[in-house]
Amino acid sequence: MISPVTAVIIHWRQPEACIETVGRFLAEPEVGRVIVVDNGSSPEVLESIDAGISSFADAELIRCGSNTGFGPAANRGIERWLESSEAGEWVALAPHDAIPGEGVFGQILDAVQHTPDIGLVSADVGDGMRPRVDHVFGPILEPALGESGPEAVDYPHGTLMMARRECLTEIGLFDERYFAYDEEADLGLRAIAAGWRTVLMRGARVYNPHVNTPSPLVEYLKERNTILLQRVHFGRRKAAMRFVLTVAQLVHGLVRPAARIEGWSTRGRLYAIRDVLRRRWGAPPETLVP
Repeated sequence: MISPVTAVIIHWRQPEACIETVGRFLAEPEVGRVIVVDNGSSPEVLESIDAGISSFADAELIRCGSNTGFGPAANRGIERWLESSEAGEWVALAPHDAIPGEGVFGQILDAVQHTPDIGLVSADVGDGMRPRVDHVFGPILEPALGESGPEAVDYPHGTLMMARRECLTEIGLFDERYFAYDEEADLGLRAIAAGWRTVLMRGARVYNPHVNTPSPLVEYLKERNTILLQRVHFGRRKAAMRFVLTVAQLVHGLVRPAARIEGWSTRGRLYAIRDVLRRRWGAPPETLVP
């Protein structure tokens, strides 16, 4: 018999979407418990979350007290799950606005229960792509190899990912230096290096209708964290190449504004370059946080 899944939902400032997500997760028969981790919402928002999830017998709320970032908040929820050996073999992780497709957990568990070397698995976001990590460019997306079943990837999608207890016990949780963005790529590469398989379950759908709008904060985190990822997994030379590329793109974008890539932020890139030189990781500068 498959043990129930514990779901960890990361929340920030969107109580209505979060409460809806909790209900959708608990409606799936494989999900036995939901842990909501709040990342420093206001007292009014926390009150709404408390009232909303109190109607679910199998939901609880953890308050971080401040915006600790996606990875650190996820760690608090996963740590709660790890406290009990009877809480199941798998933990699921998603943001507060992820909507699991009907039967998604059954599809995933049916495919992985007899493959004990799969440590990380993510649902299909429907983009027809697979997550890879390039040794210079960092996390990228390449065309999918198939239309159904488990497909090998370098890291799981953060929209809805699942991790096996034994895998996390061996490799550890998210590296909190990333704060947000690229932490799942780091986790995937660590799992693969330790001999675990990381797969995307093609056809097991998850939906995220509220895609983040590009901002200086997002640009900052992506640029800074990609260089950290390269340094940790591929060495100083690859990290230096990625740093030079970041600087070159900044200069090119300043000289030719029409050539700027989607999501461009001069301020975000400048802060990222500065903090890489300072080796400043973790929480971003307060001036970038909306």
